[in-house]
Amino acid sequence: MTIGTKTRATMLAVTLLTALTTVVHPAAAATGDGSPSDSNIRYFGRWDTRSPGAYVPGWAGAYAVVGFTGTAVKLRQRASVDLYASVDGGAWASYRNVSGTVNLTPSRLPSGTHTLRVAYRQDAGSYHGDEVFQGVSLDSGAHTVAVSVPSRIVEFVGDSITAGYKSSQEALTAYGWLTAEKLGVAHTEIARPSVCLYPASGCIGMRDRYFKTGLDTSTPDWDFSRYQVSDVVINLGTNDRSHNVSGAQFQSAYVTLLQRIRAKYPNATLHAMEIFKQWYVTETKAAVAARTNASDGKVRYVATEGWIDPATDTADGTHPNDAGHRKIAARLAAVIG
Repeated sequence: MTIGTKTRATMLAVTLLTALTTVVHPAAAATGDGSPSDSNIRYFGRWDTRSPGAYVPGWAGAYAVVGFTGTAVKLRQRASVDLYASVDGGAWASYRNVSGTVNLTPSRLPSGTHTLRVAYRQDAGSYHGDEVFQGVSLDSGAHTVAVSVPSRIVEFVGDSITAGYKSSQEALTAYGWLTAEKLGVAHTEIARPSVCLYPASGCIGMRDRYFKTGLDTSTPDWDFSRYQVSDVVINLGTNDRSHNVSGAQFQSAYVTLLQRIRAKYPNATLHAMEIFKQWYVTETKAAVAARTNASDGKVRYVATEGWIDPATDTADGTHPNDAGHRKIAARLAAVIG
C-alpha cells in the first residue's frame, strides 16, 4: 500500500514531536533528585564518573558535599562499605559495614535546608569495602540544593603519611585534610601508602601515577579541566629510600613531576616539602632550584625540621599520630596561607 505525501508528513511530524518531548538533557533532569549526576552535589578529589549511576572515588580523602531540604537524608550504597558522614557541619559519624539504603538521620532534623558531607573510610590506604556512591534519598517532596563551597582548592600529593595511615580516621585526621580545613579551603589528597616518587621496583612511582584518576593503571587519565587548584603540596621520598632509589634518580623524577604538574596547573604554587626523616634534602632543593632557574617563579621548598618529634608525635617512628598531624597542619597552614 502506498502512503500519501500528506500522511507521510503527518507521521514525520508526530515522530519529531515525540523525540522532542522525550529527550531531556541528563544534567537538567538530574538536578535536585539526589542521583550521582545531580549538579547540586559537589565532588572534591578524583572521582571516576564514567557510570552516571555510580561514582567511585580514587586516591585518599575524596569527599562529596550536597545541600538538601526536608528532615532526613539517606545514602544509596551498592554493597558493604565503611564510610563517614557529617550533617550540618557536625562531627564525622562513622558507619561500618553498611550497604543498601543507609539512614544518616535516625533522629529527624528540623525542617529547613541542611548540608551533608560524605567520605569513605580507608584501611591502610585502600577503601574499606565497595566505595560506590549511588546518590542520596530524601523525604517525599524534598530535593537537593546547591550549597556554598570554597572556591580555592589545595591539592596534597604524597604517600601513607599524607593519606593518614595510622591516624584515627586516616585521611580525615591527616595533615592535608586538617591544613585545608584550618584555612577554610577545599582539598584533594592524591596519596596512598606504599608509593614512591621514582617508579622503583616494587614501588609505584607518583612521577607517573599522579596523572591517573586512581591508583590502578586501569583507571582513566585524570581530566585536569575539571578544576584548577591554587596550591600543590608534595611530600614524597620516605618510601624511595627503602627501595634503593639513588639521589640522581630521585632528583630527576622530582624535576619531571614538577614540570608535569606545572603543565596541568599553570597558575598554582607548588610546595616541595622536606620529608620528615630529612632524606633527599639536597635533591629536593636542587629540583626546586632547577624549576626556579627555568623561570618558574611559583615553586617553593618547605623545610620541616623540628615540626614533629618522632618519639611522641608518630605511631611507629614514621607515621604521625593524630597529635603529630595536628602539629604539621598548624605549621603548614602558616606556610601556604
